[in-house]
Amino acid sequence: MIKIVLSGCCGKMGKIITECSKQFNNLEIVAGIDKFPTEIGYPVFKSADEMNVEYDVLLDFSRADALEGLLNLTEKTKKPFVICSTGFSEQQLDLINEKSKSLPLFKSANMSLGINLINSLLKKVAPMLYGNYDIEIIEKHHNQKVDAPSGTAVLLADTIKNSLKDETKYVYGRVGNCKREQNEIGIHAIRGGSIVGDHDVIFAGTGEVIELTHKAISREVFAIGALKACEYMGSITQPGLYDMNDVIGLD
Repeated sequence: MIKIVLSGCCGKMGKIITECSKQFNNLEIVAGIDKFPTEIGYPVFKSADEMNVEYDVLLDFSRADALEGLLNLTEKTKKPFVICSTGFSEQQLDLINEKSKSLPLFKSANMSLGINLINSLLKKVAPMLYGNYDIEIIEKHHNQKVDAPSGTAVLLADTIKNSLKDETKYVYGRVGNCKREQNEIGIHAIRGGSIVGDHDVIFAGTGEVIELTHKAISREVFAIGALKACEYMGSITQPGLYDMNDVIGLD
């Protein structure tokens, strides 16, 4: 049995992960961490410093500002840490990369199988289309999401950018009086209502448009992905920075 400590357990995603964990015979959430604890069926601590329950995997689905405390806990226990939060600063991303040299860390901007399949496809498609097609990314999320653009949009954009030989630049939204430049990758964020998460990658050419689209119908898709990552990381002891490609075998 893999014992999980869930950071952000009392939030929307935390509650869904807790419910979905009942589908896994080899996983058990033994404790949680949340600034605003509520009754959820296992002990909940207000901070990582207070957490004193033994565990096998630390799972975080909270906010970026919890990172430092969770990394400190991971350094004490040397247990795998699955990072599912988004909105990290460049300094925080550098910290994750540095800590992965001595700790088993998992990080993914999106826990969905579908998104990761699209991301893998972009590595092959983008170099074939770039130059003859303009590339734009549109992401849509609910009105409570705090970071924009989404971590998934950045993931997709970075994959495209890194797959191209030519230098490209990101343009976030569009305003003013100027034509689009050929080397731009447009990234646009929409916030409204209860949209779970939609992502469109658009290749707009002369006379045709190619679109790769992913729509999350339920937050359960992210919960299941996070729990599968815990399954995978439960057997990992070597330091490194792991991701969903490792979990689903895309590499």
